[in-house]
Amino acid sequence: MQTDAIEIILGNSNKRFSGVTSTMLQVLPYQQEKVGIAVLGSHHMPTDVPILSFLDFLRLCQKPLSDGRYRVFHARRNDEMIQALVAKKLFGAKIKIAFTSTAQRSHSGFSRWLMRQMDAIISTCNAAASYLIERKPDIIIPHGVDTTTYSPAVSRQSAWKRTGLPGSYGIGAFGRVRHSKGIDILVQASIPLLAKFPDATVIICGECIARDQPFLHKLQEQIKAANLSERFIFLGKRPFTELPALFQSMSIVTALSREEGFGLTPLEAMASGTAVLTSEAGAWQDIIRNGIDGYCVPTDDVEAVKSKLNAMLSDLDATHKMGMTGRQHMVEQYTVEQEAEELNHFLKSLSSVQKH
Repeated sequence: MQTDAIEIILGNSNKRFSGVTSTMLQVLPYQQEKVGIAVLGSHHMPTDVPILSFLDFLRLCQKPLSDGRYRVFHARRNDEMIQALVAKKLFGAKIKIAFTSTAQRSHSGFSRWLMRQMDAIISTCNAAASYLIERKPDIIIPHGVDTTTYSPAVSRQSAWKRTGLPGSYGIGAFGRVRHSKGIDILVQASIPLLAKFPDATVIICGECIARDQPFLHKLQEQIKAANLSERFIFLGKRPFTELPALFQSMSIVTALSREEGFGLTPLEAMASGTAVLTSEAGAWQDIIRNGIDGYCVPTDDVEAVKSKLNAMLSDLDATHKMGMTGRQHMVEQYTVEQEAEELNHFLKSLSSVQKH
């Protein structure tokens, strides 16, 4: 790619694959279709993406584009804001800097200072935006989901059989197995219901790192004490390529996080035609229509989860209809193509906008 074709530079500083990495990778191909993009850092990047070292980045941005516009650096982490500010303030890089804030927590003084230096702030949902006290976001752009990769099965029953999992249908949870993800809430709510619904199996799909092993062991002990070890299946971390088929096969997908930045899992489930049951963390209050796509219940509320789960399992036909309604909601409002278009339009607009 010719250097003058590169208009947007993405920060990519985290060697560990994270939710931020995942959302960036999902939208990146669609951004690339409409605008020239390069990435600062090679971690987890596909081979068709132009990669910059920090020195490459400095050289590229010593001069503006041929039409006089500045390139735009899109940061999603604190250290990426620092990289961009060092390039701009110390080395004279001709860039505008935008930062996407997804955190739903009070920001440190240093983070607030960094954000004050930005040319623009993006947020992904109203909940995250509410934590931006000193600097309100210039725009809210929700994440989108790939509605081609995540799509409904022709037959949910057949999709379930292909998994080889026990029981007749599944209640799924996808994500890291740790306290903040609320996996214990799902376990506590499900244990008293599984006797009533003998064909249901709870599927927990996600990595559990060493420091969270005591949390996992405690859950497994609770399940064992209830004689339900065969009804709760811990799949561990599965390859990304296996996830769409798993989403298709579930009758319900839960996401009961105590805290969440945005949370793509319910959107991926809805795109797969699966009803969802979530907490009020993340962006889920903005997106899920109660009783239409599934349910969004108060965070850290086992009884509320149990009540809604009981209702959804008691009428699986209605629950499956909610899943298909959720699919249409994703197609109309939350596609990754829409996210890419909004991001590109906003980031490119910064080239001619002065810092306020």
